[in-house]
Amino acid sequence: MGEALAPTLLIVLALLALAWPLAVPVRMRWRRARLARVPFPHEWRGILRRRVPLVRRLPADLRLQLQQHVQRFIAEVPFIGCAGQAIDDEVRVTIAAQACLLLLNRGGGFEGLTEVLVYPGAFAVQRVQTEPGGVQHEGRQALAGESHGRGAVVLSWQDALDGAADPSDGRNVVIHEFAHRLDQDHGGANGAPWLGPKRGYEEWSRVLGMEYSALQARVAAGEEGLISAYGATDPAEFFAVVSELYFELPVELRDAHPALYGQLRQAYRTDPSTWQ
Repeated sequence: MGEALAPTLLIVLALLALAWPLAVPVRMRWRRARLARVPFPHEWRGILRRRVPLVRRLPADLRLQLQQHVQRFIAEVPFIGCAGQAIDDEVRVTIAAQACLLLLNRGGGFEGLTEVLVYPGAFAVQRVQTEPGGVQHEGRQALAGESHGRGAVVLSWQDALDGAADPSDGRNVVIHEFAHRLDQDHGGANGAPWLGPKRGYEEWSRVLGMEYSALQARVAAGEEGLISAYGATDPAEFFAVVSELYFELPVELRDAHPALYGQLRQAYRTDPSTWQ
């Protein structure tokens, strides 16, 4: 009898294995719906007031939406301290709030994100650099942030604090690295994040390609401009750099680069130039 039941048991186990991936989104939606009913902690509001002044500009509906995104982010994404960095609500809320600005009106989350690693300050990584003539050598480089294609975002806590403290300097390492994360969620980082099922990339490619080429020409000529020279590194860095400007200096970016601003407005589905 045991032998007769064995094939049936194997079939049941096989069906359960096939059904499990389908059940995960259902369980996630249920968990997120339950989380949305939990009030935003009072202590977290205090952290936002102290640490992320950009939140004060948001209209009331977007501020509420941001709080929901922050709750979901913290519930779903592990934060790991490195090199002695302690992880507490101050760290989680400060970083999550800046990252979740990119999710307003987009829905979902950073689907490929697996963890956030936090160092006290700049951290060193090994990099292979190519010199003129094609000669390569490996060296250590200090970074304030990095987004790995395999799903981790690495941040300097001091730089995350500094980026949040001045929301009008156009520099924000958290926005920069999570723009990379959006870019990486649907393939390699190439400066073309997911724009939606009904959106073509022709106009995006035309406008951003034109602006990227113009920036490279300005950098080569030694000219200053609103978009930093680092954006001329490659299309992925260009997208991350202009994303920082989009949220921190939206009026300046809109006035100086209206076509670029229009593409970012459609991608991010918000208009920070209207926030007070």
